Amino acid sequence: MEPVDYTRAPLTDPVEVYRYRDGLYAADLVTAAVCDFDFFTWLSDHPSDLADICRALGTVERPTDVMLTLFAANGWVVRSADGRFACTPVAREHLDRRSPWFLGPYYASLKDRPVARDFVTLLRTGRPANWGSYRHEKEWSEAMLTEAFATSFTAAMDCRGAYLGLALARAVDLSGCSRLLDIAGGSGIYACVLTAHHPHLAATVLERPPVDRIARTLIAKRGYATRVDVAAGDMFKDPLPAGHDAHLFSNVLHDWDTDKVSVLLDASHRALPPGGRLIIHDAHLWADKTGPLPVAEYSALLVSVTEGKCYSIGEMEALLAAAGFRDVRFAPTAADRSVITARKPD
Repeated sequence: MEPVDYTRAPLTDPVEVYRYRDGLYAADLVTAAVCDFDFFTWLSDHPSDLADICRALGTVERPTDVMLTLFAANGWVVRSADGRFACTPVAREHLDRRSPWFLGPYYASLKDRPVARDFVTLLRTGRPANWGSYRHEKEWSEAMLTEAFATSFTAAMDCRGAYLGLALARAVDLSGCSRLLDIAGGSGIYACVLTAHHPHLAATVLERPPVDRIARTLIAKRGYATRVDVAAGDMFKDPLPAGHDAHLFSNVLHDWDTDKVSVLLDASHRALPPGGRLIIHDAHLWADKTGPLPVAEYSALLVSVTEGKCYSIGEMEALLAAAGFRDVRFAPTAADRSVITARKPD
């Protein structure tokens, strides 16, 4: 069949459609903080840094960091130069229970929503909930090993990739690269779009079973089987395939905490040849973690159902430097996503 033309963009911008879905869990995180932790009343009296907040509230660092980032992006807390968070006037007037304008009861009517309850547990334990709070479903990374869930989840990620992949392809310079490894590349949509936009490029999608089989089917259906192949493997357990001078992590690193992100970046650095390029396509926070608000809201969803969160540009720069990468660059793409590129030194 004729390959799908992934060089053509839609005529309209779907950013608001993305934002409704990506920000879906943010209200539940606010509800948990206001109703179960009375967070803003406490913070009004105790400006504190992240570690002290975790100790006082009995919460875990990763979800608490996501919560504080969401509140900073909304303008409800500010962080001082010494790292202490404090309430802003809007939080003191409307989120401190002692205020006559306190809105806690407005949120209390929603505090028993399943996702809000999951956030209470997550904040206290750090353990992500089952996907979509379904009690019968396994934790996300385990569920991806089952055919039915893997098929459904891969389809969800595939449908967004045609638009996001085109924006990525237009933002990155792949001249001088001949073969790209799309690590945990899902359906292969990003590999297909990048090879469509860069005709000199071939690609390999690395995925675990059963997603590798799903990817092969979808890549062939699109007409890209001669440009994009698939390798079965576990990015945490198996060496990354050799023979690629560019690596792509697209919407992958946000699923994992910093220890596992470091493992993945180290593996990429080992496998790339000198001068090889690393491409990280994701939703990134500003370096000071005060926004963008849609990314902070998306991070609430991610922290709830995965081991990760949205990382800031500064956090990624530090992780990349520790892995040995240099020449780190950042560019926005589309729908609140962006791309960070780096290079393995010659």
